[in-house]
Amino acid sequence: MNEPISDALARLREITQSVAADVVAPEAEAVDAQASWPEAGMSTLRAAGLTGLTAPRKVGGQGQGLLGLATVTEILGRACSSTAMCYGMHCVATAVIAAKATKLQEETYLAPIAAGRHLTTLALSEAGTGAHFFLPETRLARDGGGFTISGEKQFVTNGSRADSYVISTVASSGAREGEFNCLVVDAQTPGLQWGDAWRGLGMRGNESRSLRLDGVRLPISHLLGEEGDQIWYVFEVVAPYFLTAIAATYLGIAQAALDLAIQHLKGRRFSHTGGTLADVEVLQHRVGQLWMGVEKCRLLLQHAAHLGDLGSSNALTAILASKADAANVAVATTNEAMTLCGGMAYRENSTLARLLRDARASHVMSPTTEMLTTWTGRSALGLSLF
Repeated sequence: MNEPISDALARLREITQSVAADVVAPEAEAVDAQASWPEAGMSTLRAAGLTGLTAPRKVGGQGQGLLGLATVTEILGRACSSTAMCYGMHCVATAVIAAKATKLQEETYLAPIAAGRHLTTLALSEAGTGAHFFLPETRLARDGGGFTISGEKQFVTNGSRADSYVISTVASSGAREGEFNCLVVDAQTPGLQWGDAWRGLGMRGNESRSLRLDGVRLPISHLLGEEGDQIWYVFEVVAPYFLTAIAATYLGIAQAALDLAIQHLKGRRFSHTGGTLADVEVLQHRVGQLWMGVEKCRLLLQHAAHLGDLGSSNALTAILASKADAANVAVATTNEAMTLCGGMAYRENSTLARLLRDARASHVMSPTTEMLTTWTGRSALGLSLF
């Protein structure tokens, strides 16, 4: 680690490394091949107390912030990107619930999350607004002492496996234009209709599904914060935690690809000379370039997360940039690793082939690399993002 790390986070890192090596990595090939949710990995993470990573300490959680999320998720991404994604979205949704939680919400959601008995996730994306996840069209209406929700969400990671969902909606009638709401919806709430599981090119174990909400009725106690708080949640909680989790996942993919390339170059020996590919100077140069790219990506992510935990005014710029950079590095590193590993990498369902497929989603996963790069420039220039 290159940023200050507490003893508590150091212990969590060791626990994660053990879970990743013993359970997550051995499960990765089957998760990808069968497009199956990473049951063993997620269950072990729960048992190890890691699903309480971003839950507050006062309810029994680990109370970690962005640097903790970056640290743990990168390790998981290196072992299995689908597991890292499922875990990361749970941690982001937990942070959103915790940001302005009432006593009831602490007891109903955060304490069970901290105890490893509850899995949550985000449900923000919609077909109509695409990568603009911060512009929901799902409707929220006052209904007596509660609300009625109608709309459809797309790409809900953890799909039907979660116990609750953090939903974004347009604010209820009477709120000013441009205001939104966040609510938490229990999995057993009547009116939830799931689409078929997503069968993607990569990230195949995410259990990503569409979710239709047909007149779903909720008591007012399920509202997160106040009416119209969605914009606050998006830029103060959702964006920092979401982008950090995604960037760390793709950084893990890049590191895994680099590890495989180095292993191959050191182990591939020519029978006619006795030398290895690692002895070839041009390949040493190319590995050096990859190493620098991955290490710079890690330093930027850790620095951005640390700034975010400190509440620095410069944090958002760095966090926006870190996800865009991680996407570029993941795609470039897996592409180059495929070439460095030669014909062996092109075997059907090789580990590198899986990493290549997983990495490719990074540019289109909301917010896209182009959007983030533009926002980084606007933020650096002191302009509003929109």
